[in-house]
Amino acid sequence: MTTTEDYYPDYYENGTIDYPETSYAAPCDLQDTWQFARRFCPVVYSLVFLVALVGNVLVLCVVRRYRHTRHGRCSFSLTDTFLLHLAVSDLLLALTLPFYSVQWAREWLFGQLGCKIAGAAFSLNLYSGILFLACISFDRYLAIVHAVSVGWRRNTCHAQIACAVIWVACLSLAAIDIQYREVMELPRSGSRVCQLVFSHDSSGQVTLQLVSMVVAFGLPLLVMLYCYIHIFRSLCHATRRQKRKSLRLIISLVSVFLLCWAPYNSFRLADILQRLNVIGRSCSLDHALDIGTLVSESLGLAHCAINPLLYGFVGVKFRRELVEMWKELLVSIGRPGMNGWGERHKKHRAPGSFSSESENTSYFSVVM
Repeated sequence: MTTTEDYYPDYYENGTIDYPETSYAAPCDLQDTWQFARRFCPVVYSLVFLVALVGNVLVLCVVRRYRHTRHGRCSFSLTDTFLLHLAVSDLLLALTLPFYSVQWAREWLFGQLGCKIAGAAFSLNLYSGILFLACISFDRYLAIVHAVSVGWRRNTCHAQIACAVIWVACLSLAAIDIQYREVMELPRSGSRVCQLVFSHDSSGQVTLQLVSMVVAFGLPLLVMLYCYIHIFRSLCHATRRQKRKSLRLIISLVSVFLLCWAPYNSFRLADILQRLNVIGRSCSLDHALDIGTLVSESLGLAHCAINPLLYGFVGVKFRRELVEMWKELLVSIGRPGMNGWGERHKKHRAPGSFSSESENTSYFSVVM
């Protein structure tokens, strides 16, 4: 976002600041963009926070309830393990949104340390959540396309190791926020915002954006496309009704991911090209990039509220488990002496993953 002075923040919430060598003939006015952000971001971030909070807490409650019927750290199914980490990541990401809602409604009020912690938490869970989606796709690919030949590799303990690697890798990327994120005062308006600040090192900023696009969009998208295309091909022998359901789910998973994140990464790519002087700069283009980035970023953040619907509530067993949990809760509230009913009921339930009918059946059986 072009300021009226000598530095150029391209967007706010997850944005950066650099100092271009050239300047415009006339300073660009930021008031329209700032006023739009004040009206738009607090409302959208608050809605995403509430929906994501409810959805992911329910996912965690169902996972916790189901896990109590299992024994041993490595007895949990792979998809359930990735779903658990995905829900944790999306929930933690949603918990950072109220801080930025306050920033847009007023200004950043949580100090320099709060800025670094919130920014690092935001980046950590943004990267990890998208990578866990890719892991779920790859796990279903192994279970369906290579059900027999690689069954021995699909060990839940290995999934825990994979999750740990993802968290560590994303934590290293989030360390950039700890180092470079600062509270800056915007020119003329005097409002303080929490941003990444690279000073005069524009090459570092471009490198970071390229790495972020590859890790948080390009690589996961390629994995999802590869896995789901092969999954659909392996189900060609299924009945026509099953193929229709599988195709609809494949299209919905990939389409939602693209709808949420492709616009945001397109605006980021345009910003990179502008910084590399591939495309020219103008106040009208800067304003369009600022507004587009704010809106598309909000759409991407909404993905953490949509994930529970796509990867949890569409599952028959998941919905069944959720209904049973509410029944037990109502019984325990209405009849305190019946608290043991839930435990007796859980003991008689057959073991298995709630995210799929079995490890060697179609992933898409969860919606049938």
